[in-house]
Amino acid sequence: MTEKEFLEYMKNGGSVEDGSDLHSIMHELSRRAMKITAELNGSYHEADEIRGIFSRLIGHETDEGFGLFPPFSADCGLNITLGKNVFINSGCRFQDWGGITIGDGVLIGHNVVIATINHDLDPAKRGSMRAASVKIGNNVWIGSNATILPGAEIGDGAVIAAGAVVRGNVAELTVAAGVPAREIKKITV
Repeated sequence: MTEKEFLEYMKNGGSVEDGSDLHSIMHELSRRAMKITAELNGSYHEADEIRGIFSRLIGHETDEGFGLFPPFSADCGLNITLGKNVFINSGCRFQDWGGITIGDGVLIGHNVVIATINHDLDPAKRGSMRAASVKIGNNVWIGSNATILPGAEIGDGAVIAAGAVVRGNVAELTVAAGVPAREIKKITV
């Protein structure tokens, strides 16, 4: 399986057995991401340099409105898709094996974790993993220290409160808070 085929397989909910050939591909792609994020996080960069480094990490160009305050880490990087005018604050960690799609105008607060993979519950197979994508709509605001779990979908205009843990879907124009996150308010525009 090529890297491109592997990334597509993972976006479609693929699973990886511990110690398999696919597991080796994951480790190779992780090392690539670590090298690029070490460059990103290792010294000061102007905004255009950050955009360039991040574009290399995700494998496609970011737009002029993209902003990021390092440090940042990603397990792979190549399964992150960004809309326009996205801002990612410092300390964020993206585990993007299953695919992370972020819409236009999204604001992501400090120390947000977006995870797209779970380990097997069977202790004998705990090293095996299964992917599920995360989709974040347009104009979403994710507060500091929130965690977005595999398979979550966040609708346009939603707000995820600081510290929330999102494990399912959040409707558009909704404020979600808590552990697990639940709707606490509708947003009227």
